[in-house]
Amino acid sequence: MYTKDGENYFIVDSHVHLWDGRKENQKNVHGQEFIDCFFDYHSNLSPDSEKWSYEEYVYYGGERLMKDLFDDGYVDHAVFQSTMLMEFYERGFSCSDESWALTQKHPDKLTYNHSFDPRNGEAGLKQFVEDAEKFDLRGVKLYTAEWHGDSRGYKLSDPGCRTYLEKCLELGITNIHVHKGPTLKPLDRDAFDVADVDAVASDYLDLNFIVEHCGLPRLEDFCWIATQESNVYAGLSVVMPFIHTRPRYFAEVIGELLYWVGEDKMTFSSDYALWTPKWLIEKFVDFQIPEDLTDYAQITTDQKKKILGLNAAALYDIEVPEHLRLPTSAGDAETEVAPGAKQAVAS
Repeated sequence: MYTKDGENYFIVDSHVHLWDGRKENQKNVHGQEFIDCFFDYHSNLSPDSEKWSYEEYVYYGGERLMKDLFDDGYVDHAVFQSTMLMEFYERGFSCSDESWALTQKHPDKLTYNHSFDPRNGEAGLKQFVEDAEKFDLRGVKLYTAEWHGDSRGYKLSDPGCRTYLEKCLELGITNIHVHKGPTLKPLDRDAFDVADVDAVASDYLDLNFIVEHCGLPRLEDFCWIATQESNVYAGLSVVMPFIHTRPRYFAEVIGELLYWVGEDKMTFSSDYALWTPKWLIEKFVDFQIPEDLTDYAQITTDQKKKILGLNAAALYDIEVPEHLRLPTSAGDAETEVAPGAKQAVAS
């Protein structure tokens, strides 16, 4: 929990990682390119006081994660998002076994989301069913630009992917996180396009599509989709650190998201260990839209509370202490949101 000026904030970091980018895990030059690209994002968008050395960045382990998120970072609950990249890394980029072991050790603090690749066909579908049972999955993280043999990406609307999404429905896996944002070397920019979200969101209304990175740099496309589809959410991973390096740009992005998508469909994330949550939370709580950006309303404390944790808590049925919940409507302080119950989507 974070406290500032008498206000308490329940924090859910909805997008965190344990990864292994070390040389001994790299399958080829692309593994080196990928972790270097991550490190460039970290180095260029972090305050100087929060920058890591390259050596500690490529592999940091669970003990440091627990310290950075829960001891120092104000986080009440965090959600692991897998990034496999099996074409680039011998054991995969994500430390799946280590992440799951940590989740089992701290189930009150951590949720584990695994992944699937529809290009693995029937064998992959069988494995996914086994993974769903093993990891007690509530969500998945998809990388539509991930390479697979000769393929350099797929669409959510592809028939093969629809088969997996239908299996998610059958298994009760309702939260579909999908990377739709900046290109990461050596992945292809166009494979991260947001257009395929539109069709599947319309066709699978019982699934929530959390579009990580809000489609950047395709923000306008994303907003036009998300304002029409009640089950499309804006994941703020990668958006958040611009609060430091480009605060005016950050204000414009947040302003557009609040206008089009709404305060009930935005989820905070540090994208750890791209960035650490402590400084992001502190800066966001203090942040306000510049007065000369007159197209956008000021951000309220209740909106910040929803974005920083309450929205993601609703998606994952995370228990929110009673004193940290919000009234269901303005002026109705006696009726509070039940743990895990969704706030009404802003119209």
